[in-house]
Amino acid sequence: MVAKISTGKTIGGVVRYNEQKVKNGQAKLLQMGGFAVENLTVAAKIQSFEKVQKLNQRTKTNAVHISLNFSPKDTIDELTLQKIAGDYLIGIGFGEQPYLLFQHFDAAHPHVHIVTTNISGSGKRIETHNLGKILSEKIRKEIEQRYHLVKADEQRKQKVNLLQPLEKATYGKRETKASISNIVQEVTRSYQFASLPELNAVLGQFNVCAYRGEKESEMFKNKGLVYSVLDSAGNRVGVPVKASSIYFRPTLARLERLFLRNKEARKQHRETLRGLIHGVLKSCSSLEEFTSRLRTKGIKPLLRINEEGRIYGVTYIDNVNRCVFNGSALGKELSANALSVRFSKDHLLANSLEIEQEVRISGQETNPDKRIPSLEISLNSYQPEDPTPYELRQKKKKKRKKRIQ
Repeated sequence: MVAKISTGKTIGGVVRYNEQKVKNGQAKLLQMGGFAVENLTVAAKIQSFEKVQKLNQRTKTNAVHISLNFSPKDTIDELTLQKIAGDYLIGIGFGEQPYLLFQHFDAAHPHVHIVTTNISGSGKRIETHNLGKILSEKIRKEIEQRYHLVKADEQRKQKVNLLQPLEKATYGKRETKASISNIVQEVTRSYQFASLPELNAVLGQFNVCAYRGEKESEMFKNKGLVYSVLDSAGNRVGVPVKASSIYFRPTLARLERLFLRNKEARKQHRETLRGLIHGVLKSCSSLEEFTSRLRTKGIKPLLRINEEGRIYGVTYIDNVNRCVFNGSALGKELSANALSVRFSKDHLLANSLEIEQEVRISGQETNPDKRIPSLEISLNSYQPEDPTPYELRQKKKKKRKKRIQ
């Protein structure tokens, strides 16, 4: 476990940062410690902190923002995360302080953010100088032992980079190959996906995609694969990086072997995810409400919608358990057809601009002459491939060869 502590002068900015993550479906509020009332608005949460901070007008640096980062190998449920956060706050002398605990899903490793203040209920300032070096390191090691977590010190000795947050790739901001390599390595190691479109669903969250080329291209015929950075509109930009040139070689051949392993490994999460999505669906009256509520639970639905506003595909990314399922794999009631029937065409067209912006990760440009943008947002736009599972395609190829012979 790695703990990072930062201090500032504006508690409102820290709270709004985390709440915006919740709104975007990239985080979830796990716990409100020391608050008399639950279900407060963002403004009310900030006012509660400011009420305590006013007890000490002399201290200007009075906002504390802590992130606890875990290895992707750590399996931690929400209750355990709450216990760890509570133990950590007690260990650094903040056990009596009000705090907000957020679980974030915007990186390929489990992590939480804690928002609190260093002004106590009596108006005294809690010392934060050297807090990380003295108290934080001690309690961090104790928590690793207590909860059987992967130890940060051992990983440093082995030079294993498991605990660094994943930043979205941004073309021109840093060296493209290094940025892509870091993201692809963490995603392929942390998530369970069973096809290239499902892998791209996850990579798209970090502005990266895997691309096989057009079906008639030599690269596609030779089973080549490149990785590219995506811009804010979901278009491939910059010079692509060959999979074979990345040091851990995430080539198509290696990925296809990984698909087969993941297909079995992710089965343990299928029923839990299916039940959660089904429960949300039953109580939603609009597609917008359905996608929004799923995002607050760490589940990101990617919709594929045509120009007529009809849903023809859906992929669910479970960022909590780090697995990906096509809608039909979770049951007919969660498939694209079922969603299309449940949510009217008129509603889809009314919200098409917003939906398209959130989920379009195609390499094609929209047509500016059309009033409604092209919503041909199929994840397969990265890799025009047969959606038939890999093992079945191999069988079909063998049968065709026998006919030819």
